[in-house]
Amino acid sequence: MQVKIYHNPRCSKSRQTLQLLQEQGVEPEVVEYLKSPPDKNTLKKILHQLQLSPRDLMRHKESEYKESHLDDPSLSDDDLIEAMVKHPKLIERPIVVTDKGAAIGRPPEKVLEVV
Repeated sequence: MQVKIYHNPRCSKSRQTLQLLQEQGVEPEVVEYLKSPPDKNTLKKILHQLQLSPRDLMRHKESEYKESHLDDPSLSDDDLIEAMVKHPKLIERPIVVTDKGAAIGRPPEKVLEVV
């Protein structure tokens, strides 16, 4: 099974999730999404797998969220996805994607549902 983790090494939850996967004998493909952000289509696919709206995947406390007025309810899903592609810091982390689906590692154990 292929396992991919959208990872931020500076985030404790992301590090804990990666460690948990490795302790389970899983060596995931690690994507440092701040350096290699997902494109629009990839993000749409991840959202579908997570069964979340774009707004639900966003980190609302980031300065980019406030500065870009992303709390505006009139913004479309495409607008929000474009903002996450442009500012990957807005994407909640970590995200683990497998053949079984996707999960956000908050708490880290949540990703075991899709591994």
